[in-house]
Amino acid sequence: MNRLRIHRDYVQYFNYLCTLIIRNAIYMNKGTINTILGIVIIFGILIGYSLLTAPSKEEILKKRKQEDSAFIAQKQNFINDSIKAALNKNAALVKDSASKSPTKESIAPKKDSTAKDSTNINGTFGKFSASVKGENKHTVIETDLIKIKFAAKGGGISYVELKKYKTFDKKPLILFNTDSSNYNLTFQSDYKFMNTSGLFFSPYFYNQSLQGKDSVAISGKDSIQFAMRLYPNVNDSVKHTDNYIEFLYSINSDNYMMHFTVNFVKMQQIVDANSTYLAFDWKLDLRQQEKSHKNELLNTTVYFKPSADDVDFLKESKDDKKVKLPNIKWVSFKQQFFTSTLISNTSFSTANIETATSKDTLFPGYLKTLTTSLTLPFSNSDKLSYPMAFYFGPNHYKTMRKYNLDLERQIPLGWSSPYILGWINRWAVIPVFNLLSKTGMNYGIIILILTLILKIILLPIAYKTYMSSARMRVLKPEVDEIGAKFPKKEDAMKKQQATMALYKKAGINPMAGCIPMLLQMPILIALYRFFPASIELRQESFLWATDLSSYDSIYNFGFNIPFYGDHISLFTLLMTVSTIIYTKLNNQMMGTNSQPGMKFVMYAMPVMFLGFFNDFASALSYYYLLANLITFLQMWLFRKFVNEDKIHARIQENRKKPAKNSGFQKRLEEMAKKRGYSQK
Repeated sequence: MNRLRIHRDYVQYFNYLCTLIIRNAIYMNKGTINTILGIVIIFGILIGYSLLTAPSKEEILKKRKQEDSAFIAQKQNFINDSIKAALNKNAALVKDSASKSPTKESIAPKKDSTAKDSTNINGTFGKFSASVKGENKHTVIETDLIKIKFAAKGGGISYVELKKYKTFDKKPLILFNTDSSNYNLTFQSDYKFMNTSGLFFSPYFYNQSLQGKDSVAISGKDSIQFAMRLYPNVNDSVKHTDNYIEFLYSINSDNYMMHFTVNFVKMQQIVDANSTYLAFDWKLDLRQQEKSHKNELLNTTVYFKPSADDVDFLKESKDDKKVKLPNIKWVSFKQQFFTSTLISNTSFSTANIETATSKDTLFPGYLKTLTTSLTLPFSNSDKLSYPMAFYFGPNHYKTMRKYNLDLERQIPLGWSSPYILGWINRWAVIPVFNLLSKTGMNYGIIILILTLILKIILLPIAYKTYMSSARMRVLKPEVDEIGAKFPKKEDAMKKQQATMALYKKAGINPMAGCIPMLLQMPILIALYRFFPASIELRQESFLWATDLSSYDSIYNFGFNIPFYGDHISLFTLLMTVSTIIYTKLNNQMMGTNSQPGMKFVMYAMPVMFLGFFNDFASALSYYYLLANLITFLQMWLFRKFVNEDKIHARIQENRKKPAKNSGFQKRLEEMAKKRGYSQK
């Protein structure tokens, strides 16, 4: 389920590795270049094979129908078993009654004056028949952070608004409302399944002075306890009894976390004695909050935390996905920057989790429908409580982390393999970014300062890479002489041996330039994960970009261009141009003329990323643009202050010394000997 995040990391690795291969391949012979191209082709064949063998939509639909049929059959078997148990119980009672009074009168049905009333109460909804009808009033509780509405019908949360945030079009940010949420508790009474979503609850404030109010506001450090109660056997004369089902909500004004407890109070005679579990169902139709519908859709899915395992999620790229899991600590309906999470104090016995994308648009800005059905163990007692909690809030690292529930792992910072990405973001990038944010500077300036800091940290690595390139560059005329000496294809191995012998005498390791690049790759990729996931950048403007967390469109086409999109993102365009210029300058500085195929790959790759980054966060493209510009400055400074004549003189002195074989050179010589070649 973590394959999407791993795939994104590999895309970045592939980009840098291709650059790495190209830079080193230009010093090799043509046969070696063909070998590299062959490896690339093999990778292409593997990717193509995986695409061709992927299941079709028809196969996915067929599998889904089979899963649905199995689920329905399982549920029907449970119902049949419950009915059978109830019939056996009734038969046992009749048998026991007959053994005590085996007369016709004792077993014959008797007329009862209360039969009519009993029939009215114990109808389709049994003891809850009087709760089927009512007025769906809403009780509003407003804090400094959120505004919540509780519906009489179903007793659940019907509306959540985050007051400190707005949508991309400056409207109130509503996570869900009555039309997009379904909230239901299922239990057994009179051998029937009762669904609370169709029953009317009564509001109850634990602070008696608030009774009867339909709107309450709290602030500062204030808190409130509010409940929705479902009473059985109620009528016009008796509204409340001592036995009830209660949804208890404990709300703090300065907290996005809200405690939620389901209480069964004196319900032994109401809930069937043979009940062993309760089912809590929650479904949300999520709505668009950000400017890029496509990007937000790719970041919307269900996350969950198994009690004894790491946080996981359903793959975002799948339109429809369903899974059943045991012992789940929490389930979260996660969007790009906001989350609705249900948390158990212990764990849910099982969780059926599903994501689906409706083919018919439910409402403007619809993203996905996320569903979970959670199982709670049930034992009939005087009072039974299920302590839980809701988190309705932002995907902000510091906010989520303070709860110690691993909620922050929903923020895609590179938690999956390779784990070093998450460590870099957690222990280096985020602390520095938060420290700079406290200054109150514009986030565009903060990104500039952060880029400068990282470039200074990576300066020794960049210098090492440049020096390696300089050594290779001053030896290029001699490498070209070796190439002219062995022009034939069948002399490719001799040519390579002679080249490696030259490097060996000069004291140069051809792979020395690769290692520094590999060392800085995790940092570059960690930042690739950090900027699009940072809610701090949401709706923050810089220059022409109105929202650094989304694309910076300067022109909309009005139609979609395949691979590119329907708009021009200027930071992405500038980043691409700067990358092409860097590639050209680097080739000129190296003084190399690469093969036509290699040259095409070198210049095609930035163009490919033009389409890939066009819909991404403008902060990321802006960062890569800054990184390229600072790299230009570094190259100029290195070129100005590094004397290549001295490097060449030092290499000539090294050639006079006895050569020492490096491990890499020894392996090359052993490979050559196995093929029948000997080094002179």
